[in-house]
Amino acid sequence: MGQPSTFEFVIDGMSCASCVGRVERALANVPGVLTAHVNLANERATVSAQPTLAAATLVGAVQRAGYQARLARDSATDERIRQHERRRQKAWLAFAFVLSMPLLLPMALMPLGIHMALPAWAQWALATPVQVLAGARFYRAAWGAVRAHSANMDLLVALGTTAAYGLSLFLWVRSAPGELPHLYFETSAMVITLVLLGKSLEARAKHTAAGAIRALEALRPSTVMRLEHGVPVEVPLASVRLGDRVQVLPGARIATDGRVVEGASHVDESLLTGEAFPVAKCVGDSINGGALNGEGLLVVEVTALGAETLLEGIIRLVDTAQGAKAPVQRVVDRVSQVFVPVILLLALITGLGWYLAGSSLEHALVTAVSVLVIACPCALGLATPAAILAGTGAAARQGVLIKDIGIIEAASKVRHVVFDKTGTLTQGRVELATTHAVAPTVQPLLALAGALAQGSSHPLSQAVQRACTEQRVERLQAASITVLPGRGISGVVDNCRYVLGSQRVIEDAGLSAPDLQHMAAQWKTSGMSVSWLLEQAPHLRVLGVLGFVDKPRANASGVIRMLSAQGINCHMLTGDNAGSAAHIAQAVGISQVQAELLPADKAQHIAKLSAEGPVVMVGDGINDAPALAAAAIGIAIGGETDVAAQAGAVVLVRPDLSLVPATLDIAARIQRKIHQNLFWAFAYNLVGIPLAAFGLLNPMFAGAAMALSSVSVMANALLLTTWSPSTCKEA
Repeated sequence: MGQPSTFEFVIDGMSCASCVGRVERALANVPGVLTAHVNLANERATVSAQPTLAAATLVGAVQRAGYQARLARDSATDERIRQHERRRQKAWLAFAFVLSMPLLLPMALMPLGIHMALPAWAQWALATPVQVLAGARFYRAAWGAVRAHSANMDLLVALGTTAAYGLSLFLWVRSAPGELPHLYFETSAMVITLVLLGKSLEARAKHTAAGAIRALEALRPSTVMRLEHGVPVEVPLASVRLGDRVQVLPGARIATDGRVVEGASHVDESLLTGEAFPVAKCVGDSINGGALNGEGLLVVEVTALGAETLLEGIIRLVDTAQGAKAPVQRVVDRVSQVFVPVILLLALITGLGWYLAGSSLEHALVTAVSVLVIACPCALGLATPAAILAGTGAAARQGVLIKDIGIIEAASKVRHVVFDKTGTLTQGRVELATTHAVAPTVQPLLALAGALAQGSSHPLSQAVQRACTEQRVERLQAASITVLPGRGISGVVDNCRYVLGSQRVIEDAGLSAPDLQHMAAQWKTSGMSVSWLLEQAPHLRVLGVLGFVDKPRANASGVIRMLSAQGINCHMLTGDNAGSAAHIAQAVGISQVQAELLPADKAQHIAKLSAEGPVVMVGDGINDAPALAAAAIGIAIGGETDVAAQAGAVVLVRPDLSLVPATLDIAARIQRKIHQNLFWAFAYNLVGIPLAAFGLLNPMFAGAAMALSSVSVMANALLLTTWSPSTCKEA
């Protein structure tokens, strides 16, 4: 069996949490579907299925459940469709509003002592188009739910407004000629108008909450100036290939990832990484699509296209996170399955109760209608996804990509944050400071080390390669290169096998070099990292030692102080030597240090700390993959690599340690917003439904309250869109 296929659908017609549950069940019941997740806030369904399953089969399942589904297209097309739908919603709202206002006017004039009433035929003429035309969407959705043997919010609205409209017809027909009974046409019309208003405001809020994705997608230019025989020619971005050279004019948006081959400039990456200031770029520097070129003319060689670019990786991660479900959503899903049937039963009991207690049929029906209209499952359905949509979008704009939304429940309970050293607490720009050879070799010590270093992306290996380039050392080729996890790297040069690595390679080989080890110990005490070069064959001997320096990041100590002030214990786990680790730990203010650890040792240490509560691991996302996976919250510093490929539940697009406490802050804020939204959604129903059942709430006010409940949930979630790392201290 091949790799599972992933489908993304836009779902039309969902109105509440029960709709989400029904669509998910319909998709999950299709043979071949592995997982199905539906998000009410962005109205999307993500389905993982066996490769033999056709999209049309899934669309048919959704349609049988009473909804419409279409495969998500490119972002521009989907946005045009959504804009068309929003315009259509506004048109129906205006239509309903214009016809409903005359019905409401007599009620509005009563407090002023003006008593007037429209004739019954006029009330009917105004209310009927609202009921039949503007309210048609509720009837269609309600009928779809009934056909699927289910119920949703639209069914509540359809039943409630139909009951008020039908009661008015009954009272009108029963009245004597010339008599004007109290009718409820204004109630049915205003409830539909108010619910449409709520839906329009809700759609607008969703559009605002999803702004992060749209802002990222807008960073992609559709055309590029490609150099053809040295002449810039404007061509579609889709026609560009790897290795092409493109010209980027001053002030232009960079189209794709690449490497600067001509020119120098400053590049604004704020919308891409959250970096506040433009970054200087010159020949040899990497550059990312979506960034804005500054004052200089650049020529860029294309190194990544489409899904492989940093921008596309960010968009994928944000889109996936916004469609995910927080663990607390499971409770809401269970409640939503029974919510609407319970409301229907309560409305029936309310009507019968009032009627059997001696009230008129008219009063009993109106009270039952109030119960139907006040109940709002949509607020419950929006509580979690709205907060996730707004919070993850705000985080992405600041360079924090949340891949696993499950971390939000752990963020507020974190008591330990563990940092890797090299490239995390330090600048990651390790430089070769000194070398010392103790045995004669055919090739220079640095040349041999450089040959092995070509087979590794470790910061120390990169430092060796840079030193070889700067010192113009002859490039040698190594064969049979093997990475030794937690130890170093080995390879064959000129028929001899060499090993470049940590103190462990000396110990594993059973070698001893007292004088050299004493020198290495002094280097370590001064904060250097040390690598040893050994010859394994044909002779087993120590050839020399290399010393490296890596300075702490400028804001590392401030971040440690900030976390410590919050009662969080900070640790350093590193594979580097104890002396270098102690030097950096002292410089940044960390007292709990474990050095010379293998990747598996880091994971075991995190597992021990996890017994005291959730642990955060901050590392480079590749070498620290086991530790990142072992932690409750793994934060990978992605830099300019493919963010989607990084290990960890969170990826920091730029290597800024201040984003670590910021990550905990935004995750905790999302969690609080979810709890606030759920509290108000449940409280609203727990208070409103009894008020309606006891006859203390007019159906029209009940409709307004129902519309307000979902809008208030979205508005509360939208407060997250203003978040930035600078607001952490205000939490």
